[in-house]
Amino acid sequence: MAELLAREPLLPKEKLSHGSGKTTSFLHSLARLGFKSLMWAIFLVWVAAIFFFPTELVKSLLSRWTTLTEQTVFGLTGSFFLVFSGPILVIALLAFVYIIAFPRDDFKKKSARLPRFRLWTFPVIVDGPFGVVSAAEFIGILLFSAYVLWTIIAYTLENRSLISKFLFPSNIKLYLFLELTGLRLGLIGLFCLAFLFLPVARGSILLRLIDIPFEHATRYHVWLGHLTMALFTLHGLFYVISWALQGRLLHEIMEWKDIGIANLPGVISLAAGLLMWVTSLHPVRKNYFELFFYTHQLYVIFVVFLALHVGDFVFSIVAGAIFLFVLDRFLRFCQSRTTVNILSAACHPCGTVELVLSKPANLRYNALSFVFLQVRELSWLQWHPFSVSSSPMDGKHHLSILIKVLGEWTGRLRDIISKVPEQPQISIPSQPKITASVEGPYGHEVPYHLMYENLILVAGGIGISPFFAIISDICRRINEGKPCVPKNVLIIWAVKKSKELSLLSVLNDQAISSSCFNSLQLDILACVTQESEAPLVDARFQHVCSSNLLGIPLSSTSLLQEEGILNADENSKSSSLFTTTGSRMSCLVGTGNNVWSGIYFAVSTFGFVLLYGLVEAYYIVPSAISAWWYRGLLFTICMVASVVILGGAVVFFWHLWEKHSSSARTTEDDEKERTLCNETPTANFASMLTTQYGRRPD
Repeated sequence: MAELLAREPLLPKEKLSHGSGKTTSFLHSLARLGFKSLMWAIFLVWVAAIFFFPTELVKSLLSRWTTLTEQTVFGLTGSFFLVFSGPILVIALLAFVYIIAFPRDDFKKKSARLPRFRLWTFPVIVDGPFGVVSAAEFIGILLFSAYVLWTIIAYTLENRSLISKFLFPSNIKLYLFLELTGLRLGLIGLFCLAFLFLPVARGSILLRLIDIPFEHATRYHVWLGHLTMALFTLHGLFYVISWALQGRLLHEIMEWKDIGIANLPGVISLAAGLLMWVTSLHPVRKNYFELFFYTHQLYVIFVVFLALHVGDFVFSIVAGAIFLFVLDRFLRFCQSRTTVNILSAACHPCGTVELVLSKPANLRYNALSFVFLQVRELSWLQWHPFSVSSSPMDGKHHLSILIKVLGEWTGRLRDIISKVPEQPQISIPSQPKITASVEGPYGHEVPYHLMYENLILVAGGIGISPFFAIISDICRRINEGKPCVPKNVLIIWAVKKSKELSLLSVLNDQAISSSCFNSLQLDILACVTQESEAPLVDARFQHVCSSNLLGIPLSSTSLLQEEGILNADENSKSSSLFTTTGSRMSCLVGTGNNVWSGIYFAVSTFGFVLLYGLVEAYYIVPSAISAWWYRGLLFTICMVASVVILGGAVVFFWHLWEKHSSSARTTEDDEKERTLCNETPTANFASMLTTQYGRRPD
């Protein structure tokens, strides 16, 4: 586990020309503020409509709206879709325009030097059921809790008032109260479901807009999942109790109405949801992750039968978020079909595997990115996330990842690599040794590590790998004269055994010029927790340490020997060259080309609206189709078809464009870069290491 703690935000001054330059900058800032304000206004109105939905004001406004619009070709479904799903899609469209028109370059702009209260990073709860909770997250938890509590109270009072108007026997009133309560709980669950799918779209434009990476947003999906499934479970439970008291439980469960709510699809949807919920609980997920992963694929059953259960116009309430997820999922599917070349593989003595993957020059990422890796020789279904350990400036045609051997999958990967004898660079095997596919890269939109003068990087074990990318990025930026704020970097690294310190060879292998340390102070404090003293080092490492390129004194060299750094010996790792029949990583990722991503979104969205309008006008209305479940099925088919057919056409041309543009550059550029690096003195990062034994970091 690794955390990045930054302090003293110091941003370089921005030089602006006088006259027209100031005017242009002002208009640019004004347009940026206008876009932000518009998106926030739409979002707040949308949230307010959901929050105050139980009130008579919102109900009357919705009634007027449906009266005005239900006569259109889209009918009542279009009215509900425009109110509850339209806003989130409009925000997504504006977000694409915003990111394209105003690319992120925040680390070049001014900022106050005084400490500021940051909602997204200031911890409010440190030890609790939700883990570490920031101020913004705490506000969100309070708002959702208040929404659920207030709507339950409001609907309960409304139900009691409604029932009191009828002169029914007390048992009939009880049955009616239970079913009305179940109905209201289902409606509240639907509104929570409208948010549930937003955090799990890995390349979501909405997450990129607010710069919350997918791995951080998944906790919101977990929280919302517990809340949503609790509401849906109570929804079903109240109905079951009412039907059981009336003696018609089996009949009601098996009922599949044409007009109104179809009960059996709801039972199937709830059963799928309960399986996902139970297997996602922490004890199950921790000890039986594959069970959790495979049962979570039941979300397809959950969503489809939910649409059959409630019909098209009710399902349209949550369709916006689900549509964004379908867009992301299809794009991920397209990217993951590509077989990626593994340029090299290495087994380090500390039980870590290093893979270097081929990528096109125009696939952008930053030093805080991560990818999902599939190795088909190991499993066709398993995808594992790994942090990128290389900087985007290390080379335009490759990226590296470090994999700690901890389980069965990683152990089998190490075995495959270690059994292949080392081969010279010119040797090309007739068959690929590893068939890999990659999704990503994903991660932060803003390079936060470039925004602060002083960085403290805290890591445990393999958690050091993203910090290798950060250090490499900072050093290469300094060497190339690019904007880079950091001046002092402290790495605090806790490891179990001293042999893990050999991972520093990863940085040494990148041949980073030592000239960057004229303006950068780098210190690495390693705490070896399970060894009380330094192990003895073989004398064969003496000549390597004493020939340190940075010219450190012999006393320091001796100290490094005592600390057992084994990264300089030629046998410290076993590496093999892999040249497969695959290709480079695909650029078909939501965090990739913003223009193509925007076109993909726009064509799919407008295509969905157009396709459903055509189905409504030329099939549903002429055929007088009134079955709610069938209309819900058609609505879902139109949603998926627009993404697969129309969005797929955009993806096809996107792929051709990326393939053509990436072929403009060859690996000769990388060879030239490596040659230039080899002509200058390179840094020995072992010389910056201070090791403490038998203790944890303070």
